[in-house]
Amino acid sequence: VSHLKYQTPVNGGATRQASVRAGLEALASEAPDIVLIHDAARAFVTDKVISRAIDAALITGAAIPVVPVTDTIKVVDATGAIQATPDRANLRIAQTPQAFRFDTILEAHRRAAREGRDDFTDDAAIAEWAGLTVATFEGDAANMKLTTPEDFAREEARLGAMLGDIRTGTGYDVHALTDGDHLMLCGVRVRFNRGFLAHSDGDVGLHAIVDAILGALADGDIGSHFPPSDPKWKGAASDQFLKHAVGLVHQRGGRIAHLEVTMICEAPKIGPLRDAMRAKIAEITGLPQSRVAVKATTSERLGFTGRQEGIAATAAATIRLPWDESGSN
Repeated sequence: VSHLKYQTPVNGGATRQASVRAGLEALASEAPDIVLIHDAARAFVTDKVISRAIDAALITGAAIPVVPVTDTIKVVDATGAIQATPDRANLRIAQTPQAFRFDTILEAHRRAAREGRDDFTDDAAIAEWAGLTVATFEGDAANMKLTTPEDFAREEARLGAMLGDIRTGTGYDVHALTDGDHLMLCGVRVRFNRGFLAHSDGDVGLHAIVDAILGALADGDIGSHFPPSDPKWKGAASDQFLKHAVGLVHQRGGRIAHLEVTMICEAPKIGPLRDAMRAKIAEITGLPQSRVAVKATTSERLGFTGRQEGIAATAAATIRLPWDESGSN
């Protein structure tokens, strides 16, 4: 969509109907052939439903997605007593996006405003009132409206079931110490009497996490995405590497379930820095801190970390992706 011209955001009105009319008026100078009006609360609309909406509107001039009513519906009076039982064979649940020829739905909204009618609950009802014939096409039961806390809980469970491809990746990084006055560790600037010898800022903690995420994605390693031979990354802040890795997960429709990093060094002491590190990783990745673990250990004064010649880090990342039998994830 990089070629598309985006409209300036439009201020809404006091009601849904007023907000839609304001949006339509903002498009009047463009006068598109077809306009789709969608409830943002229906966060899971698919490209198939959108395509059906456009196709139907081009043919009929006005069309909305619907799904069958599977429950028995009762009409009740003010006391709750049943007055009638409609035949559900003729009932449908209306969804969005609702698609219309732009000029006709704009005029319908303008007429409703002139006549003081502000009680419509969807745009199809305005079109019907204005004398337009509104067609229907197949909607999607998953295109539900998020209204109550129970709706959010149900959709969270559904999304969790969809993300059934659970993967774990591991990462490792090490950098030598050299002259300096600070270290970048898990995104936190730490005052220290040494610095990292590195092409970027040398943040071994974030580098290990990036490699763990890329490993879970089976998408190379940090060196293949950010080659140390590229001067572009000279002195680069490592948070951008981690944001890139997180973005790759989101591009595949997935989410990160858990991140863990273990710092291996004699100094500086990680314990006092742990909470700040967890908070920074959570901030960069958009995860709650409860899904980020930072641990620390030493090599018992053995090897290069024991001699304080460098600092190492290991990491593990658990991610969830939509299941794809072809393995193309």
